[in-house]
Amino acid sequence: MAKFVVIYTAPETAEDVMANNDPEAAAEGMQAWMAWAGKAGENLSDLGAPLGNGRELTLVGESATGSGVSGYSFLEAGSMEEALRVMEGHPHLMMPGASIQVYEALPIPGM
Repeated sequence: MAKFVVIYTAPETAEDVMANNDPEAAAEGMQAWMAWAGKAGENLSDLGAPLGNGRELTLVGESATGSGVSGYSFLEAGSMEEALRVMEGHPHLMMPGASIQVYEALPIPGM
């Protein structure tokens, strides 16, 4: 099985979404995520979490990220095609302007 990193992006930060969500909408959102997680089954190795307060490091210093990354998950699947099928119908995509990026974690040569 190959490992995959799933990155959730959105125009609004995860902190803003959580701060501005009414409790009923938040509960509905969590139910949708848990239903997807149940469908993903054993392919989902880590549901992940929302991300916030990102910092970017460069040779000249550090700054706020501003990249729109709002969360992550980890999957295991036999191929990229299988990983993409696992992501079908994900509730994150119901948010306007949201997207999901899926990356295969490549093995490090010699390790």
